[in-house]
Amino acid sequence: MLEERPPDLSLFLDILQTLEAIGAPYMIIGAFAATIYGITRVTYDIDIVVELSEEHIEALVAAYPPPRYYADPVQMRDSIRMGIMFNIIDASRGEKADLVPLTMASRYRQAFRRRVRQTVELPGSEPFQVWCARPEDVIVGKLMAWAAGRSRKHETDIYEMMVFHYLGADPAQSATFDEAYVDAQARALGADVAALWEAIKDAARREAGRAEQ
Repeated sequence: MLEERPPDLSLFLDILQTLEAIGAPYMIIGAFAATIYGITRVTYDIDIVVELSEEHIEALVAAYPPPRYYADPVQMRDSIRMGIMFNIIDASRGEKADLVPLTMASRYRQAFRRRVRQTVELPGSEPFQVWCARPEDVIVGKLMAWAAGRSRKHETDIYEMMVFHYLGADPAQSATFDEAYVDAQARALGADVAALWEAIKDAARREAGRAEQ
């Protein structure tokens, strides 16, 4: 039986570097962002929110020309207008990257204004700087995803992020973490979400305390 080849991140990483080069505003969200803030789950999904002008669209199309790539400017414009995802495809490698326009959800705008520079370190590549959602906004996004589907992976991701925070594994991040902001957002999402958030914090504090003994 053949081993399944893990997805290749090269297209995503190339797109991040291209967005940097053309000056297009963007932000990494979701599970990949959470790996920067302490989760240990392996993920090959990179969710990238973008705010593209016509100049940025033209630059992306020029950076990913056919026949190897599919980067349709009409699709990009329509996606921005309608608030739906669009993709860039590397046909030679069979890889696809989905990009999320900032117009897709109003909640992205506040997180976008709060985004920060973070360092990504991946095996086989040099560390590089990216724009990333703050840890609080990554957690809020995961609380929203949990409310929609009750997936345990979101609970686990939030728990690991909070253990990372309470341990002070990144002192600069822990010093600026705004727990009250997440408290307010969790309450706004409903009593069940607020209860989950409080339970996760309590469990993460206990685990961090045991680790420090």
